[in-house]
Amino acid sequence: MTTHPVTDPAADLDQLCINTLRFLAVDAIQKANSGHPGMPMGAAAMAYQLWTRFLKHNPADPGWFDRDRFVLSAGHGSMLLYSLLHLTGYDLPLEEIMRFRQWGSRTPGHPERGLTPGVEVSTGPLGQGFGNAVGMAMAEAHLAARFNRPGFRLIGHYSYLIAGDGDLMEGVVSEAASLAGHLRLGKLICLYDDNRITLAASTSLSFSEDRAARFAAFGWQVLEVEDGNDLAAIAGALDEARAESRRPSLIMVRTRIGFGSGKQDSFEAHGAPLGADEVLRSKKRLGWPPEPEFLIPQPALGHFRRALEQGGAAQREWEALRARYAVEYPEPAAELELALSGELPAGWQEALPEFPADEKGMATRAASGKVLNSLAGRLPQLFGGSADLNPSTVTALAGKGDFQSESWQPEDRQGAVGGEWGAGGANVHFGVREHGMAAILNGMAAHGGTIPFGATFLTFSDYLRPSLRLAALSDLKVVHVFTHDSIALGEDGPTHQPVEHLASLRAIPRLIVLRPGDANESAFAWRAALSIRNRPVALVLSRQAVPTLDRERYAPAQGLLQGGYVLADFEGDGTRLILIATGSEVPLALKARLRLKEEGLAVRVVSLPSWELFDEQPREYREAVLPRDVPLRVAVEAGSPQGWHRYVGDAGVVLGVEGYGASAPGDRVLEEYGFTVANLCRLALQLAGR
Repeated sequence: MTTHPVTDPAADLDQLCINTLRFLAVDAIQKANSGHPGMPMGAAAMAYQLWTRFLKHNPADPGWFDRDRFVLSAGHGSMLLYSLLHLTGYDLPLEEIMRFRQWGSRTPGHPERGLTPGVEVSTGPLGQGFGNAVGMAMAEAHLAARFNRPGFRLIGHYSYLIAGDGDLMEGVVSEAASLAGHLRLGKLICLYDDNRITLAASTSLSFSEDRAARFAAFGWQVLEVEDGNDLAAIAGALDEARAESRRPSLIMVRTRIGFGSGKQDSFEAHGAPLGADEVLRSKKRLGWPPEPEFLIPQPALGHFRRALEQGGAAQREWEALRARYAVEYPEPAAELELALSGELPAGWQEALPEFPADEKGMATRAASGKVLNSLAGRLPQLFGGSADLNPSTVTALAGKGDFQSESWQPEDRQGAVGGEWGAGGANVHFGVREHGMAAILNGMAAHGGTIPFGATFLTFSDYLRPSLRLAALSDLKVVHVFTHDSIALGEDGPTHQPVEHLASLRAIPRLIVLRPGDANESAFAWRAALSIRNRPVALVLSRQAVPTLDRERYAPAQGLLQGGYVLADFEGDGTRLILIATGSEVPLALKARLRLKEEGLAVRVVSLPSWELFDEQPREYREAVLPRDVPLRVAVEAGSPQGWHRYVGDAGVVLGVEGYGASAPGDRVLEEYGFTVANLCRLALQLAGR
């Protein structure tokens, strides 16, 4: 790496460092001819102050657990973050800065978790990073309450973020901020890049509420810095925010987008390079040498690289504390070690219940609840809840306590799960905030140390889809429990009856969708969900009871782990046909099989609870389950038929739902929509030419 001496030895070091940040970003964006220079130029001072004087991190070990977390929620300003990472000593060479937004670089247009060292979460869709930071702060508070002991503050870090005007406009931010205020997350600090400009215009066209009053009403401490270049004021606000233990803090920093350029305070600085001529003029205005590009003065680099020494010393001190903790508190130390590793304890699967055959059976949501509570004793890492739907999604962890602030009053505890309450509680009451819940869960997963899960009705997966997609894109292990999975939920009608949602979820790359067909498949669905590393999982569960199958008569439910399996095989010498089903339609297929046998058909029933897991099996296994020489196939699922032809082929048919649902008792709705033994047999016989 080439560095250059400072032209003026008397230059103020702080200002030199800030301008180094600014113009490293500007040069990278100009070279790429793509990017967002305005935010890095305007927010450089507050980012510099945070990263060099407050942030606890070790660039030599980005995964050190007790580091402070930093989230750039305004992810379009990614070059600000990349500049900070390079300058402070992360494994991000200058060559990668020069390859900003190019194929194969580690400096993509928006920050991506897992690609660039030091990037905690994937951001860019506005508001997501804010929700992630709330989840990180919740995870920190939860783990601190569980593991810290007198004299051993083993978990003690802050969650910082920089958010912009666009972030604060997004609804997900209001959801997450409201919960953060309620929970009194005092170690969550947001630096608000208050430049009053968005991509297309001034915020005066669309954003005139009193943001300070809004966040104060959420329960946040609100601080203001009138000049975004006033380092002393920024430091004072950060000190005040860190001193406040009972409220998260919003620091409103009045910045100037595109500071120092001819496009300052204009939306034209937001999302396009300044242009070669304007870059030169901007450098001249701020006293920066026009050449060479990517200039990094030696004193600035030396100042930034102090982070390596400081971070290394902080980490060594923490490791020593951790070693003493292991001697003093061996059991919680071992539990913490396991939690931080992301591994599961040996023999945890032994806690999975087995359900006896029962024609009446139970709803798969009820079976899931029993499984979850059976596992909770073996897996203290479980940490989550629902969007105000615990009684319906059956996701409460009995006796595991409620995650609440210490100020929670006994008279406010109606509906509490029970057990010890406070930050150590495992049950999170997200309130009616699906999108905020999912963004928060992503932050918990990125933080580490817990197995986060959340729950709502399947139809409301629409509300959280952006966060679910980011979990899949970011390789985050989050379990989503989606209940009330079809038109069979009945009287609530079409607004609550999912139709296209299974197809929609299956369209998300890397998301594992599991729709178990009975109680024992539900148990193995949880086993699969918890065993899968670095991928989100959606468990799709029924409201209505379904029979618990006799596994002495039918194949073991363990077949779910392969995504699909032969539940009942061909019998007799008749025309061979395959019925493929998921979830509550599996018992329907089994009943139809018996009727079709009387009609002279030899029918195989395949349970296919997870397309994704099935498609990942060896070709030989998939061929054995769905042999090509049996083209007569009928798939049955109470949802959109979209996508099913990949399994039934051109010669097959799908019994699904082509429109929306209706309000009536669930059995009547299923009957009216053709989910009956008679109609399924009619389709099969018609396909077989009978």
